[in-house]
Amino acid sequence: MPKERILITVKTYPTLSQKYGELVCTAGVREDGSWVRLYPIPFRLLDYEDRYKKFDWIETTLVKSAKDPRPESHHPVDHQNITILGNMDTRDNWRERRRLVLGKATVHTKLPLLIEAAHANNMSLAVFRPTRVLDFIWEEDERAWDTAKLEAMKSMADQGDLFVGADPKRMSRIFPKLPFKFSYRFTDADHRESELQVLDWEVGQLFWNCLKQANGNEAAALVKVREKYYGDFSETDLHFFLGTTQQYHGWATNPWVIIGVFPVPHDRRLELF
Repeated sequence: MPKERILITVKTYPTLSQKYGELVCTAGVREDGSWVRLYPIPFRLLDYEDRYKKFDWIETTLVKSAKDPRPESHHPVDHQNITILGNMDTRDNWRERRRLVLGKATVHTKLPLLIEAAHANNMSLAVFRPTRVLDFIWEEDERAWDTAKLEAMKSMADQGDLFVGADPKRMSRIFPKLPFKFSYRFTDADHRESELQVLDWEVGQLFWNCLKQANGNEAAALVKVREKYYGDFSETDLHFFLGTTQQYHGWATNPWVIIGVFPVPHDRRLELF
């Protein structure tokens, strides 16, 4: 079975699974621009040298998921056999990232077409360019992880069933639950307004960093997060990495969420023409 090269473009904030423990959904594009989802991977249970970053090239052997019908869903034959090949940098105005993500992968601009594709099980990952970003908002969420999931994780760890090779001691370092849900409001090319939740790892990490800087003041931290995701990113050619959740993929009115953002700088050379 041949190994594949994948550029990691997506890492979502950790969630808890009663079956797999703490999970991070990761996804990326192959060299031809096609998408692949790597799931499940117990990302924070990997050894530190095996923890790939966004826009790292990795190499691994993949197999199509038998339990996840979404077309892009695969999992490594061995999650401990993932080789990091190097990082794609942002030199020359993000030239290489722009070439692959915006040049080879398809960039979508109409959300209803993506919803239809998900319902037909033709697509569950996509690059999307909003026509206009209207707002970046948040709402309060549960502040603690689900007790049943925590107990299931503890039981798996005690039984040595939390992924082969995982260190049960790392159970004590479960990522904190985000107390807020973040979302973008935007319009697409048909002027249709939508609101999608943002599940990106970086928005969660930014919140915790801002909270620390604000000495625990949540209101101040939330303002700082909005300044980044709405203020700073509005000055870029902002694209979203969209994904569907397995639970809602084929039937929800809108099964898509924002699993990553791509705030690519404007190409001033094109604006000259």
